Amino acid sequence: MAIKDKLDKHQTGLVVGVFLGGAHALWALMVAVMPGILQQFLDWMFVLHSLRPYWIITTFDLANAVMLVVMTFVIGYAMGWVFACIWNCPKRGKR
Repeated sequence: MAIKDKLDKHQTGLVVGVFLGGAHALWALMVAVMPGILQQFLDWMFVLHSLRPYWIITTFDLANAVMLVVMTFVIGYAMGWVFACIWNCPKRGKR
């Protein structure tokens, strides 16, 4: 079964951008609301990976949170756009 449909570059970029931006918006919200619990979770995740906890959650800053969400959206959009371009490339050769 061959997949022949082409992806819309703009739509794919938006989907990936919204997903990454949304995930980082959730992270920023958790930093604002429950930094202590989040720090414990991060420390636990590092230990699971056999790493010494190193990162420390700092005080919530709205300007940084907005910049984080905007930047991850833009990067996600670009990644989705490039993915769709690659996906849509014509296949060369016979199968």
